[in-house]
Amino acid sequence: MTDPDPGISRHAVDLAEAEGLSIEPVTQWDLFSKRLRRHKFAMISTFFLIFLVTVVLAAPAMQNAGWIDDPTKNLFDDNERIMRNIPPRASSENVFYKKVIDGREVLLEASPTALIMGTDTLGRSVFTRVIYGGRASLIVGLVAGFLVASLGTIVGSLAGFYPGGVDQSLMRFTDLVLGLPLLPVAIVVGRILPEIEFLPAFIRQGPFGIAMLLGLLSWGGLARIVRAEFLSLREKEFVEAARAAGAGDSRIVFRHILPNAMSPIIVQTTLVVGAAIVIEAALSFLGFGVKPPTPTWGAMVSQGGRQAVRGFWWEMVFSGTALVSTVLAINFLGDGLRDALDPTQTIERK
Repeated sequence: MTDPDPGISRHAVDLAEAEGLSIEPVTQWDLFSKRLRRHKFAMISTFFLIFLVTVVLAAPAMQNAGWIDDPTKNLFDDNERIMRNIPPRASSENVFYKKVIDGREVLLEASPTALIMGTDTLGRSVFTRVIYGGRASLIVGLVAGFLVASLGTIVGSLAGFYPGGVDQSLMRFTDLVLGLPLLPVAIVVGRILPEIEFLPAFIRQGPFGIAMLLGLLSWGGLARIVRAEFLSLREKEFVEAARAAGAGDSRIVFRHILPNAMSPIIVQTTLVVGAAIVIEAALSFLGFGVKPPTPTWGAMVSQGGRQAVRGFWWEMVFSGTALVSTVLAINFLGDGLRDALDPTQTIERK
């Protein structure tokens, strides 16, 4: 059967395309990317975090190239005096560090960025320590976020998909974890963690131990959110259709329910990353975080605060600015992801 009036049909199609009514199908990724790009603070935060991660990951290569110094080394002047509490300078001429070569100490020229943020009370480059401190803080945030996302998703999905005995037992255990006071427990465990001899050294003294501790104490909130999502989604028509088609529990969970519950999981994980960095900073500020000489922003703020009352403000200001900027960027990114993943959001036609 032919179209009685092809000209009218072609004109209607052209008019629809001209008015923007006939467009290509929009995927979920297109909707997500458009919503995220509309959130200016989230986009700025994304570029800032990419730059920060790139810099802190490249820190060892930058040190080998002579662009930054060893964060644990003292800096000396040409008279071999330790350069303590030197204010920020644009030039790093006549600045040296000591290195043992062939069994004797020699003075080697420091990097051109050695004094760009001054030195601390022990004569170490604040600029270098801020960069390496970012490595420790980001490790804490990312490892804690990964643990929270993994444990919270597993426990919440099992509790929500299997109501009854499984749900009740898992939720009572979750309530127990949520009932633990986070900071006091972290302080106690952080105090005894270095004394547990059977643990590897990188867990006892490095940022991984604190990150694992925070992750194991912080997953309860996400578990409750995931449980609520699963309880709602398991009653939807598409799940009933999949079950009627013979799909097993694992296929229903991983192919139908979990993808639809990813929005709160992603958003909550980004918020946990920022919270973990702040808590690690608080623990380091109190002396129960990552042990020296590994630099962290929290420990630098603590030490710099004691020196700031004497007029040596730069260590506290630069490390505190890095800490606050990173946490704000993570929170802005989480806010943007929440808006972008919200199915009720609409995109205004330009």
